[in-house]
Amino acid sequence: ALCLKQVFNKDKTFRPRKKFEPGTQRFELYKKAQASLKSGLDLKAVVQLPPGESINDWIAVHVVDFFNRINLIYGTMSEFCTERSCPIMSGGLKYEYRWQDDSKYKKPTKLSAPQYMCMLMDWIEMLINNEDVFPTRIGVPFPKQFQQVCTKILTRLFRVFVHVYIHHFDSIINMGAEAHVNTCYKHFYYFIREFSLIDHRELEPLVRM
Repeated sequence: ALCLKQVFNKDKTFRPRKKFEPGTQRFELYKKAQASLKSGLDLKAVVQLPPGESINDWIAVHVVDFFNRINLIYGTMSEFCTERSCPIMSGGLKYEYRWQDDSKYKKPTKLSAPQYMCMLMDWIEMLINNEDVFPTRIGVPFPKQFQQVCTKILTRLFRVFVHVYIHHFDSIINMGAEAHVNTCYKHFYYFIREFSLIDHRELEPLVRM
């Protein structure tokens, strides 16, 4: 099998990798989640909340990890996703994704796929580095709207999978990376289904999978 280090170049991550601070509860949860993944357990079992752990901590760990993984996947194949090849952020002919945020784009705005990805990764990075949204200090509670924020993040990250699978999967196959991408997608899918974090209508573009 082709070494993943040859397939996914960490220098091509779309944004700097977000790390967990050693010694923190979230770092321990992250290590536990990674150990379960590497042990070859059923992915449906891997995503389940460990006994006695906080669901918000568990979700936070996975949101950051999925951001890192999907960031790496897209960054590696972003040379194939250009303004010319992908002038619209879409998932085939039926689905188009427009960008909206609370600052520059107050209304849903049509963007190219590279522009959308750039805005998305900037937006997620800003949120996960915001202590008011993703608190890291012991004793500081999560905000009441935390899971709503995570639902929005994960919904938009799912759209990256949609675009990559429908428009760039040939490139993924040519890199010999389809097994890794498929495993990442399955892990993501089982997680969002386990905690009902994405509206089922958002899943329709990849329902056949």
